[in-house]
Amino acid sequence: MSSELLAIGEVARISGKAPSAIRYYESIGLLPEPLRVSGRRRYPASVVRSLAVIDTAQRAGLNLDDIRLLLQTSADDAEGVELLRAVAERRLPVLREAIARAELVREWLEQAADCCCPTLETCPLFDQPSRLPERQFSLR
Repeated sequence: MSSELLAIGEVARISGKAPSAIRYYESIGLLPEPLRVSGRRRYPASVVRSLAVIDTAQRAGLNLDDIRLLLQTSADDAEGVELLRAVAERRLPVLREAIARAELVREWLEQAADCCCPTLETCPLFDQPSRLPERQFSLR
């Protein structure tokens, strides 16, 4: 990207993020406050990369505090990669637990889909509730 400044609409089009999301990220400190030219926001092209980092990190389940830390490291500094590794190592056990819980729920749902019991009273799927995770699992 060149060194020209981009309007918020251009940043939104390139990044796929809504202008309201871009303004929100500014308000919570994920993005630096943009320059103002005639009262309009103007962003350096580098903000597009920051938005890609935010989007990818959110999809990977990182929280906003972790994302903020990543964005505060210099792009050409190994500190960012070290921080990313530390965040990933901290998040992996949580993800593994969630996957294990989801597998139990999937197995139960597969059995429920194949259930031929005449009533819920006679259905063995409800005989051992401890087979499922205790914490609520949502499929919304």
